[in-house]
Amino acid sequence: MKILVGYKRVVDYNVRIQVKPDGTGVVTDGVKLSANPFDDIALEEALRLREKGVAEEVIVVGIGPADLTAHLRNGLAMGANRAIHVVTSDAVQPLTSARAFLKLVEKEQPGLVILGKQAIDDDANQTGQMLAALWDRPQATFASKVEIADGKATVTREVDAGLEVIEIQLPAVITTDLRLNEPRFIKLPDIMKAKSKPIDTIEFASLGVDAHDQLKTTHYAAPAKRSKGVMVKDAAELVATLKQKGLL
Repeated sequence: MKILVGYKRVVDYNVRIQVKPDGTGVVTDGVKLSANPFDDIALEEALRLREKGVAEEVIVVGIGPADLTAHLRNGLAMGANRAIHVVTSDAVQPLTSARAFLKLVEKEQPGLVILGKQAIDDDANQTGQMLAALWDRPQATFASKVEIADGKATVTREVDAGLEVIEIQLPAVITTDLRLNEPRFIKLPDIMKAKSKPIDTIEFASLGVDAHDQLKTTHYAAPAKRSKGVMVKDAAELVATLKQKGLL
């Protein structure tokens, strides 16, 4: 069985985001970029399933500009067998990503697609669900535990009320939550081995996917600065202050 893993590049989660002065986006020049944390978790889970003998091949897929190759090499260094780079210089919205993934699914015929539940740049939390709908296959989102046996996946999901366990038939789409696993540390020998692993390059236009992007971002703005806290002596003064501010 093959496992296809989405691997998106985002601004590193440790970076303090700065909005461009003209409000057209966020500053990325000279900013550290890295793999989406949820996608690292997705890749780690795929590698663990391969180590258990559930899968034979793990393929990482990235959609982005030409310099995305370096980040795909990180996925190969973690242990993926090969990578697919769908090259485009345009920003890709979730539905377009799902359509592109569907084309790769039709080509590769994986038994399982694992994606991070969301990317930390747009927090859309949509691509996995859209892919499952387009593919007409089952989905299990927000996975905190995955077990594969007898052509089925038993997935423990994190939901508002606690934990939910569902069973789905493969092929299927699974999206990962934070508590599913802790991604492995990449060692220097693995980085060296990754240089010889194949990366298939595909031009986005060759997939025959019509973007049809329906969303247009008109403006970016930084969150409003919080006002300074006020110390009160007792509960009565707290209530009076809240009333003064119109909060009670």
